[in-house]
Amino acid sequence: MTNFVEELRWRGMLQDIMPGTEEKLNEGMTSGYIGFDPTADSLHIGHLTQIMTLIHFQRAGHKPYALVGGATGMVGDPSGKSDERNLQTEEIIDVYLAGMKRQLAKFLDFEEGGNGAVMVNNADWFKDMNLFTFIRDIGKHITVNYMMAKDSVKRRLEGDSGLSFTEFCYQLIQGYDFYYLWKNKNCMVQMGGSDQWGNIVTGTELIRRKDAGTAFAITTQLIKKADGTKFGKTESGAVWLDPEKTSPYKFYQFWLNASDEDTKKWIRIFTLKTQQEIEALEVAHDAAPHLRVLQKALAEDITIRTHSAEALETAVKTSEFLFGNGSLEFFKTLSEAQVLEIFEGIPQFRISKAELAEGIDAATLLAEKSGVFGSKGEAKKLIQGGGVSINKEKLKEPSDRLAIDDLLNDQFIIVQKGKKNYYLLIAG
Repeated sequence: MTNFVEELRWRGMLQDIMPGTEEKLNEGMTSGYIGFDPTADSLHIGHLTQIMTLIHFQRAGHKPYALVGGATGMVGDPSGKSDERNLQTEEIIDVYLAGMKRQLAKFLDFEEGGNGAVMVNNADWFKDMNLFTFIRDIGKHITVNYMMAKDSVKRRLEGDSGLSFTEFCYQLIQGYDFYYLWKNKNCMVQMGGSDQWGNIVTGTELIRRKDAGTAFAITTQLIKKADGTKFGKTESGAVWLDPEKTSPYKFYQFWLNASDEDTKKWIRIFTLKTQQEIEALEVAHDAAPHLRVLQKALAEDITIRTHSAEALETAVKTSEFLFGNGSLEFFKTLSEAQVLEIFEGIPQFRISKAELAEGIDAATLLAEKSGVFGSKGEAKKLIQGGGVSINKEKLKEPSDRLAIDDLLNDQFIIVQKGKKNYYLLIAG
């Protein structure tokens, strides 16, 4: 057994903890849970803090329960939200749950027995419960005054959108989740983000009032970026754990491009590296910040755990290809979909394969047949200055002819203008 709370503490993850929780955990193996509501068919990096919490919980010798909210996902949690979520159908919820289960299984050890992780779905105990049973057996134990005092409720009542009765009941529903797992699975601790504190303590209060029992609570800090922008969001949207929604390359790039200030926090939260390992990396990083030692260590660790070592290798080679001296041999191994994904957001131009078969001089191709340059004169000037490359090879003269043989994968020509400006020509 190791001290789970101390692990969260030195990593800068711990926010709130109910008195007696640390002592309880240090007594021996304890069961605890975190809930994940299905709001999409994939988890995203905003969920990673809680996934890492469960990982540390299991590594400390405790038994983690991952609750997927087949029932609560149909209601919607008002915590941290300014507007009510759209309610989903059972069919959509089932699709979302399947995706979440596959992803959680990559992070936690679900072996039976001992402190193997267990996945539970609160639809299993809510599906046969009717309204009268709920208000008689659960609702009577928690007063409206108690529920109204929660910050998540106050903020919504004071806002413009108000709070529906559906969302108002959410804390009771989550509270019953805790009661059910405490009663039937001996789950003594509920964990979550700091915005969940009100919902979690409603559960401990329900356990106390209904069965005179004792339960415990821990919350972690909400992750924020140093520049004030929302963690986990990019210009193109959320960073997903599903490789079909966010490619391993883009996932890797998100962490690689983090600021020094953010990385020094995130490497503690999102990796399993020890304090000594992290401090050694920080010394190396501070000695040569331009090498981005911390960012690379963070990006490599979390990409392998979320995807695979092979996915990391492809992401690194893709980065080297675009921003370093990567070879064309690597590019030739990529599928059309992978190429288009890599060059998403980079200017692309369609060119005629038939015209290319006859041969086109570089200046004409780059200025008239595509929009890489505004004029042939501009193209000629930069080519003569050694500032244009085709497929990683510098053009020597504006009159250099390009033909079918110059197509990569029988479809693409990569144009590089200067050091960082890429263009993709697609022949068809």
